[in-house]
Amino acid sequence: MSKRSILAIYILSGILTLVVFDYFLTTNIHNKEVFIQLQRAEGIVFLLSIGLILYLYLAKKEEFKRLKEAEQRRRTLINSMVDFVNFKDGDGRWLESNTFGLQLFQLEHVDYKGKRDSELAEYTEFYKESLIYCEISDEETWVKGEITRCEEIIPLPDGNHKTFDTIKVPLFNEDGSRKGLVVIGRDISERVVAENQLFDSEQRYKSLFEHNPYPMLMLDLNGMITTVNPRFETVTGFQQEEIHGASFINLNFSAEDAELIRTSCQYVMENQKGIKKGKDIEFLTKYGKSILLSCTFVPMMVGEDLVGIITYAKEVTQIRETEARLRRTEKLSIVGELAASVAHEVRNPLTSLKGFVQLLKKSDHPYEQYYTIMLSELDRINLIVSELLVLAKPQELPFSKHQIIDLMNDVKTLLKPEADSYPTQISISVKNEIPLLLCEGNQLKQVFINMLKNSMEASADHIWIDFERMNNNLSITIKDNGSGIEKNRIKHLGEPFYSSKEKGTGLGLTVSCRIIEAHRGKVRFNSELNQGTEVQIILPI
Repeated sequence: MSKRSILAIYILSGILTLVVFDYFLTTNIHNKEVFIQLQRAEGIVFLLSIGLILYLYLAKKEEFKRLKEAEQRRRTLINSMVDFVNFKDGDGRWLESNTFGLQLFQLEHVDYKGKRDSELAEYTEFYKESLIYCEISDEETWVKGEITRCEEIIPLPDGNHKTFDTIKVPLFNEDGSRKGLVVIGRDISERVVAENQLFDSEQRYKSLFEHNPYPMLMLDLNGMITTVNPRFETVTGFQQEEIHGASFINLNFSAEDAELIRTSCQYVMENQKGIKKGKDIEFLTKYGKSILLSCTFVPMMVGEDLVGIITYAKEVTQIRETEARLRRTEKLSIVGELAASVAHEVRNPLTSLKGFVQLLKKSDHPYEQYYTIMLSELDRINLIVSELLVLAKPQELPFSKHQIIDLMNDVKTLLKPEADSYPTQISISVKNEIPLLLCEGNQLKQVFINMLKNSMEASADHIWIDFERMNNNLSITIKDNGSGIEKNRIKHLGEPFYSSKEKGTGLGLTVSCRIIEAHRGKVRFNSELNQGTEVQIILPI
């Protein structure tokens, strides 16, 4: 009912009330004084009614004003929001939407009130499918009967898109019928982009860390291990769960190397700069194998804050072994060049000297003893020159098949008189069937002679020789109970002119190692002082 209709009814009802009341007084009240009093009462009631109506009107007007101001504030609030805000009735018709929502769907010039999403879709070709989907999504919320939350992607005309964190709140009447739906969509596009960038960054970092060919680990500021990569687990044998929270310094390092690691970590924390140690660090794996690590320590930063240390531990064991072999080869090359230029020149005068000494020995009996010593030393010089020539001249080895056990038995027979003079007992054992070996028999005999002589000269009273086939390799272990060798001297065995014997030259062992290498084999030494020495020769079958 309109305001004019209400005012007309009010005026007519008031006039009718006055007319009826006056008629009642005129026809029924005959006492003039009573008539006058009733008329006064009528006027007072009329005035009170008018006053009451006026008061109610003013009160309603004030309340309306407050409601209008509250509505204006609400409108200002939702229109200033950067979120999509939409109110719908129980049938999905739009009741109200903020400016952001209208602009988002290009509906700012459309009379949207009372229309459903599918109807509004006809006003915007670009967002047609999005509006139709909104109607489907609203229905899912109604069916669930509870607040729903989801991420919705809205395309933009420029080819980009916006992502909204959408909350839909269904409202129901007391009888369970649909009353209305409140839709609030917060623009989280920047957050999603940031999260995607962070995810991509984490994936790149994860790939760099997990698939790095070098062992890597992360330490906290206390030097405790927080994370290791799979390569670290493979190289060291320690799994993530085994060493998580353990001190890296106390893992499996010597005291000297642990101190080196501690000072490196301290440098990184104080300077927030990376440092690479020039000295290799020796590490003992879980399986007892000693490896060399070249470590680099770099700070792990989050913004401006140092949160930990990343350690790259490149395994350089094989590299260092190769470098050592190259140095050894270089030494042998130098020895070879020296031998090639000197040996032949030395042998000519050596032959003359030996011949004249032999003549003098026969004719000059008083000094025969000295001549004998001189001849012995000349023979020794000749032996050294012969070994130098072996090193100097690479030889083409005529390989043929031999039974390696027979070769060792020949050597044992040959050295029996010398072994009896020490005295030394030689025992040979064969653990399984040994096939014929493609080799140069005389050279291998020379290796066996050198090894057995070394054991006898080390005061061994028993030498054990074990033959064992291991897959495609043959293992020959020569073990004695002699004086042994100091640990720090084992690594120098096989170097030219390095010998622990008083009159030794070291060339015999050098030649032996060269022969085994020519057979594509390996020589390993293990010894303890006063506990004996063990030499293992590995030859391919």
